[in-house]
Amino acid sequence: MESKEQKLTKNDYFVATMRSYFLQNGFNYNTYQGTGYANIIFPGLKKIYKDDQEALKKATIDNLEFYNVNPQTVPFVTSLQLAMLDHGEDVSKIRSIKMALMGPLAGIGDAISQFGVAPLFSTIFASMAIAGITASPIMFLVCMIGFNLFLKCLLGWLGYRMGTSAIEMLSQKINQISRAANIVGVTVISGLAVSFVKAEMAIEYETTIEGEQQVVALQTVFDQILPRLLPGLVTIMVYYLIKKKNWNVYKLLILLFVLGILGSLSGILG
Repeated sequence: MESKEQKLTKNDYFVATMRSYFLQNGFNYNTYQGTGYANIIFPGLKKIYKDDQEALKKATIDNLEFYNVNPQTVPFVTSLQLAMLDHGEDVSKIRSIKMALMGPLAGIGDAISQFGVAPLFSTIFASMAIAGITASPIMFLVCMIGFNLFLKCLLGWLGYRMGTSAIEMLSQKINQISRAANIVGVTVISGLAVSFVKAEMAIEYETTIEGEQQVVALQTVFDQILPRLLPGLVTIMVYYLIKKKNWNVYKLLILLFVLGILGSLSGILG
């Protein structure tokens, strides 16, 4: 890969880290944090593509896609992505890495900030408040805000370092990394689909088992053959309508509402 003059400075990465506080401001049920994510990296994209407005427009739109990660860990992803873009790496391969990091960083971030640090500080400062220290709530907020700021800055710096100092290694192994990232990304999205999509058959039938009449739920049979089959089929249908038929989210919601209501009234769906 030919060397490319870098257009971003350390300050640009710091600005992106600070803009991560606005990640949730653009939250919606179509792209989740996609709008907020694009907003975080937009100043960096403007500097990288300042001589090509069409490329800037495309890069911005490409990042207005589904994304869902912990707000404290997102600076690692944004810094890594900006550094690799600034070094001229292939956009599709960078996207694979970005999507692969979504699931692990969401879990790690939630575990640290929500289930680790928050309960720890709550216990400490609640005990202090019971002991009569009136400044305990303020101290709790200061500690939480300070820790989250430290974590954001640390991960933003690590993403920057990985995207710059390790760029030669990444360039040499980008195909293997991209393939591994694609596998992880598909696994994460598949897990989300079968976990969040709720669809069950309500059909039951009577059968004789060892001389006794028993009612068997069709959903139980499906679960024994191929668990979560119906949510998977619903996801595939939605994917087909989006990719092949160019349906928007509102048409999909109306279709799913109608199918759900009709399926429930007819006794097909639970």
